[in-house]
Amino acid sequence: MKQKVLMVCAVFTVFALSAHGQTAKKTAAANSVNPARSGVELARRGHCDKALPLLRKSMALTQDKELKRRIGSEGVRCSITLEQPERALDFLRDLEHAFPHDPEVLYLAVHTFSDLSLRASHELATEAPLSYPSRQLTAESFEVQGRWDDAEKEYRKILEENPQTPGIHYRIGRIILSKPETASTGEDARKEFAAELEVDPQNAGAEYVLGELARQDQQMDTAIDHLTRATKLDEGFADAFLGLGMTLISEKRYSDAIPPLESAAKLQPGNPTVHYNLAVAYARAGRKEDAMRETALHKSLLDKIEQEKQKAAEASQQRTSRKESPKTDPPQ
Repeated sequence: MKQKVLMVCAVFTVFALSAHGQTAKKTAAANSVNPARSGVELARRGHCDKALPLLRKSMALTQDKELKRRIGSEGVRCSITLEQPERALDFLRDLEHAFPHDPEVLYLAVHTFSDLSLRASHELATEAPLSYPSRQLTAESFEVQGRWDDAEKEYRKILEENPQTPGIHYRIGRIILSKPETASTGEDARKEFAAELEVDPQNAGAEYVLGELARQDQQMDTAIDHLTRATKLDEGFADAFLGLGMTLISEKRYSDAIPPLESAAKLQPGNPTVHYNLAVAYARAGRKEDAMRETALHKSLLDKIEQEKQKAAEASQQRTSRKESPKTDPPQ
């Protein structure tokens, strides 16, 4: 009898502890909601200094999805307002984890990073307006606007003060190629990319462009040398692998073209040009089955691209039709 009483007591104790644990969890959850809502309300009313500690504490504890979204959004906004970019990124990371691929979160991320970028560029211009990073930022802004001459002038000023700055000759070379073509365009660009490699021998982009320029001039051996170096400097450089494969095909070196084209296909499986050239290389090397597979892939990708174009055209037409459709007055 005594043993039975002890067993009953033990069972009662287990249930009591379990119930206590459940109650504690519910209490913690309830307690987390109040600071969360208080934080959101304080943030909404503009009291970010008081809201932010509550929002930070509540973000991980809150289970309510909609409330968590509001906490994260207000946390990002308040962190930016209080000039605490690290906190803003913490909230943004939590939101992206809780709501992966969510359009609203992605939209918030775009504006957050844009705001942080503007703040950093303003600080750079204010604190070090004559530094080469500040000049480079100005030049890049001119590039985005298509103001090629202004961009080149800024880059030239950087080289006057810091002739060994990596990446500048490369950017000037790109600008030369972006301008309307002249009789000296190719040679002028080639000089800049060669100068870049003297400053930075590891610049895969410069090697690649030199290879493409040589290929356009039918200097195939030179093109192969530059493109090969580009693929070795950057093993993720899909365009360099493709360019090398195409150059080797033009030289009828079909077996040699297969490895770089296979690398390009792994890096860019959705690029129809890669599969077309790989099909050619396989066929000429006598690998008929592989050639047929790549030809089928090439056709499938082209069909998919055409379907996407048609969908985009139809969507555009529907939007235009809605805008042009006359409004009818409601019946009297």
